[in-house]
Amino acid sequence: MIKKEMIAMLLAGGQGSRLGVLTEKVAKPAVAFGGKYRIIDFPLSNCINSGIDTVGVLTQYQPLRLNTHIGIGIPWDLDRNEGGVTVLPPYEKSTSSEWYTGTANAIYQNLDYMQQYHPDYVLILSGDHIYKMDYEVMLDFHKANKADVTIACMTVPMEEASRFGIMVTDEANRICEFEEKPEHPSSNLASMGIYIFSWPVLRDALVALKDQKSCDFGKHILPYCKEKGQRLFAYEYNGYWKDVGTLASYWEANMELIDIIPEFNLYEEFWRIYTKGDIIPPQYISSEAVIDRCLIGEGSEIYGEVHNSVIGPNVVIGKNSVIRDSIIMRNSEIGEGVIMDKAIIAEDVRIGDGAVLGCGEEVPNVCKPAVYGFGIATVGEGSVIPDHVRIGKNTAISGVTTAEDYPGGILESGQVIDVKEDDLV
Repeated sequence: MIKKEMIAMLLAGGQGSRLGVLTEKVAKPAVAFGGKYRIIDFPLSNCINSGIDTVGVLTQYQPLRLNTHIGIGIPWDLDRNEGGVTVLPPYEKSTSSEWYTGTANAIYQNLDYMQQYHPDYVLILSGDHIYKMDYEVMLDFHKANKADVTIACMTVPMEEASRFGIMVTDEANRICEFEEKPEHPSSNLASMGIYIFSWPVLRDALVALKDQKSCDFGKHILPYCKEKGQRLFAYEYNGYWKDVGTLASYWEANMELIDIIPEFNLYEEFWRIYTKGDIIPPQYISSEAVIDRCLIGEGSEIYGEVHNSVIGPNVVIGKNSVIRDSIIMRNSEIGEGVIMDKAIIAEDVRIGDGAVLGCGEEVPNVCKPAVYGFGIATVGEGSVIPDHVRIGKNTAISGVTTAEDYPGGILESGQVIDVKEDDLV
């Protein structure tokens, strides 16, 4: 019989709609981050650095890139005969076939996977946060308090508290009550979406609420455990943690990596971030190139100027181009004489010669002002931008566009171009 003290269940099925065109073709945890990594690398690296060698990754939305990236878990030392990493998509059962309808429902549908390891504890994680955490220290806290459920929490500014699940605790850190995204929060101790459950408690709660529509941890499982008189504790975390679920927070988190003294350090020997390593030639910086405060991926060729930007692997930046405050993901090609200010360019994008991105006044986006803001021009995966067009701020472009898509050669600030692949047939 295989016996594991603690296994991890990593929720990685999210669509990430607040990232707009960046997640049209890829799940949020598979979005590139920091030039070299993907977002899911961070919780996976935390697991192996914390001594957890059994991880179930629950996928659903656009899983191909995620499945290919994870493979059999070699980069994270999770290619094990017993345990290791297992990708868990929804599957057809003899009586029914259903998608994961909520975070807890996804875990419930994989009870058999968890049961085979006879765990004492189950760690529930999100696949879309950037942070380093030793889950072993959190488990020690769980044991010391004889807790049934431990929720990792951090203090947030009071004005942001209504975006989170909020915990109200006593002096012993026991949770007295919690409020799910309250309009008027009574505390600023926010749940990070990281939970340790004693296995019998989790199993019983999942089975009891199996018929609950869109069963969710924050809305259903935690209140159920509280009502049953279970011991719920808040484990306070004080390190760097970033939810990169919006374009603004995603851009900010990337830019923070290139600070002189970054708050989040990718270079620590004792807590490495592991990722799938492709076989890529070295980067090439030409004699006329100018680069300052940048992360530059392997295999990139830089012939222009790049300032304060994060450049992924295999990116080409042409002569006389000037890139500022931008993120360019892998395999994208920037033509000659391109001017780019505060843009996010997804993978496999082609930008024509003389194009200008991020120009003009900042006005709200006409389609999705809550998504496309912060003055960023966003270009989705596989898009093509023709030569000599001008693209404003708070814009989004998706698809293979032509000069005809830009009246007068301009996409005004706040506008969107979305060329569906069907339109090209």
